[in-house]
Amino acid sequence: MEKITAVRGFKDIMPGESEKWQYIETVARDIFASFGFQEIRVPILEKTDLFRRGIGETTDIIEKEMYTFTDRGDESLSLRPEATASVIRAYIEHSLHQTEPVSKLFTIGPMFRRERPQKGRFRQFHQINAEVLGTEDPAIDAELMLLVVHFLKSVEVEEIELQINTLGCPKCRPQFRARIQEYLLEKEPELCGDCARRLRTNPLRIFDCKVDSCRKAIESAPELLDDMCPECRGHFEKVKEYIGIFDIPFKVNPKMVRGLDYYTRTAFEVVSKSLGSQNAVAGGGRYDNLVRELGGPDVPGIGFAIGLERLASLAPKDPRELVGRPGLFIAALGDVARFWAFTLCNYFRMLGIRTELSHYEKSLKSQMKRSDKMGSRFTLILGDKEVAEKKAGLRDMESGVQEEISLENFDRIAEIIFNKMGEGKIV
Repeated sequence: MEKITAVRGFKDIMPGESEKWQYIETVARDIFASFGFQEIRVPILEKTDLFRRGIGETTDIIEKEMYTFTDRGDESLSLRPEATASVIRAYIEHSLHQTEPVSKLFTIGPMFRRERPQKGRFRQFHQINAEVLGTEDPAIDAELMLLVVHFLKSVEVEEIELQINTLGCPKCRPQFRARIQEYLLEKEPELCGDCARRLRTNPLRIFDCKVDSCRKAIESAPELLDDMCPECRGHFEKVKEYIGIFDIPFKVNPKMVRGLDYYTRTAFEVVSKSLGSQNAVAGGGRYDNLVRELGGPDVPGIGFAIGLERLASLAPKDPRELVGRPGLFIAALGDVARFWAFTLCNYFRMLGIRTELSHYEKSLKSQMKRSDKMGSRFTLILGDKEVAEKKAGLRDMESGVQEEISLENFDRIAEIIFNKMGEGKIV
């Protein structure tokens, strides 16, 4: 019978790797909470129209990459290709603006895009997303960038660079768009097929293309910084001023255009020098019109996303260091002793001591080797004779010192182990 394998572009996250993911997610939850964010969990399946309206009809995501199907009720549904639209849909549907003037939300989970699988890019990929809804204060823009940089450094990602830009607003962007289109029409023969098509529908998307000929074509293109209205210019200057308070190095990159249509004003990316051309670890920006366009109140917003696959590849933590070693291993010889071992093992686990025992190694020597290989702090040794005498041996696996303890009081045994491990009490 033919072996069934995972769908192309969908990856298993196996033990030994999942510990790093858990570590990153735990650090994220702790840091995001300290910055005042609350977790929201949104469905992976939404009505297709949500993404068409939110992301933009002329983006590659909508035109080529979404997993879309018609369900049995003839409704078009899509697996979410990004999280912002879903979070805003929930924000509107549950009227969060009526209870909180400013909502700070984050979510962690899988996204889906049918891209060409390549190193570090998958068709099911995972993101940490954060959104702030309800304020256009440039201090919030800087706060999100500070949060991203602080988080990445907290998981020990080095050699990162913050790049920022402004994408203008409906007041100043049309003029810039016209200038870009006029400039690129002369470069049309140099553009790839996708960008030649984008030229007449959404020329700003060309800035996001990674094809070498297209990147070369925009080298001398006009920059939005020359066309900004006074309001956008003032907002951008304030953002830079706030970032400067914490001496975070940053680079103004006028060629950076985020890959979604809804961005306005501030856009930013954190890139890694350890990656190739696809070097963005995190990115986001302001979307002051998106909530209204999705049927909600006229409130501004800003957010970012961090790619977990890329982050996990950059974070230097060895997953083996994150698994944690057992506090106790129970080595048992004999049927009666194994019954006691099962009872003690699960009793200690429910007290909060990570406890292991072997279900297949028979000899004491093989069980002690197993305990040592797992890095157990202590090993409890008991056989049928010891059980009959209500005693066992507790060996310190670091010093090799073994002492006899009574089996008559399980809590007392647990207290001894906690004290020796430095915990000091039964949890």
